[in-house]
Amino acid sequence: MSAVAVRHDRLELLAGFAVLACLAGLLVAAMVGHHRSDDGGYPVHASFSQIDGLTVGSDVRLAGITVGHVTGAVVDPKSFQAQVTFTLAPDVKLPTDSAAIVTSDSLLGGKYIALSPGGADSVVKPGGVMTETQGSISLEQLLSKFIFSVTDSLQKSQKVAVGKPVAGSLTDEP
Repeated sequence: MSAVAVRHDRLELLAGFAVLACLAGLLVAAMVGHHRSDDGGYPVHASFSQIDGLTVGSDVRLAGITVGHVTGAVVDPKSFQAQVTFTLAPDVKLPTDSAAIVTSDSLLGGKYIALSPGGADSVVKPGGVMTETQGSISLEQLLSKFIFSVTDSLQKSQKVAVGKPVAGSLTDEP
């Protein structure tokens, strides 16, 4: 092997290591930035039936603007509900009858908590509990319900077309 080939191989190896080091640095920066432990807000608690896809670090939004982040999620062993703790910016004062809803950014996007303000005169205090909640809706469950309803409708229409009465239809005789 010539000296030029050895030098070229070493240069390629060095460039590969540099690219890997840059990627590792970007990955670490993304992970550290995603899991902020303290964003200067006050803690609030809420209980949800399910929180599919909601993770620590997920946004909490009010009118589409990020006003906090999810800081913790555990399962209550008695109620089997997801107990979520999140922060709210110090300047956000929500009425006590406000709602917290787990929703999606898009079909493929992540989940976040959307806040819907209520009309009560009192406000949620630091460490308070939001009782008006709605858990996440699973796309898989919605699709399976849709497919079931379509196939059920097709089966009923095929039975009507063949002349067999369908239970509950107008042609059904007692």
